Amino acid sequence: MGAGKTTVGRALADRLGWAFIDSDRQVEARTGRTVADIWRTEGEPGFRHLEREALEDALAATAERPAVVAAAGGTVLDPRNRDLLRRHPPVVWLRARPETSAARVGTGETRPLLAGDPLGALQRLGAERRPFYEEVADTVVDVDDLTPDQIVERVMAATQAAS
Repeated sequence: MGAGKTTVGRALADRLGWAFIDSDRQVEARTGRTVADIWRTEGEPGFRHLEREALEDALAATAERPAVVAAAGGTVLDPRNRDLLRRHPPVVWLRARPETSAARVGTGETRPLLAGDPLGALQRLGAERRPFYEEVADTVVDVDDLTPDQIVERVMAATQAAS
C-alpha cells in the first residue's frame, strides 16, 4: 500500500500503449461495492476470494491484449496467486519503506488493514509479506525517493534488460 502501484502502473501502461488493470478496481466493478465495504461485510476471506478471481481474470486478459496489472499488496498471501504471478512474468515489486507508504496513505481510512495505526500496520504487513514478494518478483524497484516518471523509467529499464 502506498508504493504507487496504481499511479505507476497507469503511467507505464500509457507509455507502452497497453491496457491497465487494477485488481482492486476490478473487484469493485464486479461487486458494485468498495473494497472497504467488502472487508466490513465479508471479512478478509471474502475479499481474498474476490481478489484471486480478479487476478485470474486480469492475467487471462493479458493473453488477448498486453496489459500492466496492478495486483493488490495482499495478493501474494495466497500460494495460488503466487503461482499465477510466477507464470506471468515480469513481476515487478515496487518496494517502499513503511514510512514512505504511511506518509502516502495518510490516515488509512479507506484501507481496512491500516485503521488506527498506519505506520505500525505497514511495518507488520511488510515483514509478513516480504518473503512472498521476494518469491515472485523478477525485478525490485525501490521507490522511496523517486517520482512516478522515474519509477516508470526504472521499471522499463529493468524489464527490458531481463528480457
